[in-house]
Amino acid sequence: MRLDDLDPSSNVSDQGSGGGMGFGGGGGGGGIFGMLFGLLPMLLGRKMGLGTLLILGVVGYFVMSSGMLSSGGTGATPSLSGQQSGANVACDTQDELFACRVLKSTEDTWSKLVQNYQPAKLTFYTGGGQSGCGAAQSAMGPFYCPSDQGIYLDTSFFKQMEQQMGAGGDFAYAYVVAHEVGHHIQNLAGIADQVRTLQARSSQADGNKLQVGMELQADCFAGVWAGINSDRIESGDIEEGMRAANAIGDDTLMQQAGRAPVESMFTHGTSAQRMEALKRGLQAKNPNACNYLEGLS
Repeated sequence: MRLDDLDPSSNVSDQGSGGGMGFGGGGGGGGIFGMLFGLLPMLLGRKMGLGTLLILGVVGYFVMSSGMLSSGGTGATPSLSGQQSGANVACDTQDELFACRVLKSTEDTWSKLVQNYQPAKLTFYTGGGQSGCGAAQSAMGPFYCPSDQGIYLDTSFFKQMEQQMGAGGDFAYAYVVAHEVGHHIQNLAGIADQVRTLQARSSQADGNKLQVGMELQADCFAGVWAGINSDRIESGDIEEGMRAANAIGDDTLMQQAGRAPVESMFTHGTSAQRMEALKRGLQAKNPNACNYLEGLS
């Protein structure tokens, strides 16, 4: 995807490494199981994103075998205003610079679609960091925190996409950022609050169904952004996005973890649903087409 002509967004910061508080506490055990049970509540509320479901896939992988969504940015390191004080500078690596340009493109696009649009803030971290929703860890993958309107990203996730999921490529990485911006749109529009209210009085299965609608809508919003910017899409980009969407379907991740897919446990949608949602947005170029939450109340 051609974004080299764009200046990176100024709504960025970099926490560097070691900023997280970890997931210990209580009398529970440590390791990946402690992390899983500490993070499960986020699936239905505080943190939204592609990465939350990947925790289940990673845990399953370790259980079954004791072992998830090379960027295209080039050019010199930018000098940006609005950075955190200290040594950490955002957008100073190829992967960060690409993500910063994607964010700028989403800002340009959504500001034309949403009246008085307020951009999300993208925060990079390495290994661990802090968000308005609590600790961030690279194992969580990218996520959006509604309370501070922030997207949190450890760009090592891009390498995981390529090496562990077979879902690399610059458009796939752009899809990751655009999906989280989709959650930001839901937050600004009040959709996220409405869904959380419904989830609070729903069964787990119904709450999961609502969450699936949220994730598919965010996928569709990512497609809307890409469709509106189709002049920047290059040969092979759409295939990269579809491979990424396929790789993070609930059914695919459960199968890879050695588990039979159970629809009532889905929180992000099947691979087919996620690919369809991305395709719908690409083709419609209109957020009104992303009506995945209709009839779920």
